[in-house]
Amino acid sequence: MQNRIDQLFAKKPNGVLNIYCTAGFPELNSTLPIMKSLQDAGADVIELGMPFSDPLADGPVIQDSSTLALKNGMSIPVLFQQLEGFRKEIQVPVILMGYLNPVMAYGIEAFCKKCSELGIDGVILPDLPMAEYESEYKTLFEEHNLHFIFLVTPETSEARIRKIDSLSRGFVYAVSSSSTTGKDKDMGDQSAYFKRLKNLQLKNPILIGFGIKDKKTFDAAAANANGAIIGTAFIKAVAESKDINKTIKDFIGSIR
Repeated sequence: MQNRIDQLFAKKPNGVLNIYCTAGFPELNSTLPIMKSLQDAGADVIELGMPFSDPLADGPVIQDSSTLALKNGMSIPVLFQQLEGFRKEIQVPVILMGYLNPVMAYGIEAFCKKCSELGIDGVILPDLPMAEYESEYKTLFEEHNLHFIFLVTPETSEARIRKIDSLSRGFVYAVSSSSTTGKDKDMGDQSAYFKRLKNLQLKNPILIGFGIKDKKTFDAAAANANGAIIGTAFIKAVAESKDINKTIKDFIGSIR
């Protein structure tokens, strides 16, 4: 079966909205209801964060959501339990984003097998080195029809971007700057970098992340790529929410 991420980009090559949410936040059992609300409100992709105690790429808001989710009892085995049968309700592509340590502790082969059984479409592990992925794990991910998604930054050389593009499946995650998630960015300042990426004519679609928080930043990113990823702003909205379903509807509505 064609991977849902590929199906999505074939059907909708532009304006793709990927929303990041932390599994087990704000409550342990919030994961599925939030996913359902995101799908119903019009998110194209759901990126589920697997909480980890030392999330290198994440800013304070996502770190705090991770800390709370871990306190709530979230872990990879618990998340997999929660996701049993989720495909009966959720049709949009779902990506797991996390860090290598907990995945290795679970067992990387067992992890890929379980993701495939559940219907997960892709995985982002920012701290898995590209060379190690290529030599050790590429075949494993591909055998399970799991797209492995790499990140590029403004500092990534053209040669490395092309190598990443050759190894990535689904899309390339273009980090809008070299800082952590959630920092305010002027998307206009980044336009030379976005245009450079666009002009490389990569085989994979490009989604831009880090600092996308509202319609203005989403539109600016989407003008130079196939869409964008929103994390921190969404987590903030959920953290402050009295009615999560309404908050999600309003949040996605404001971006669209």
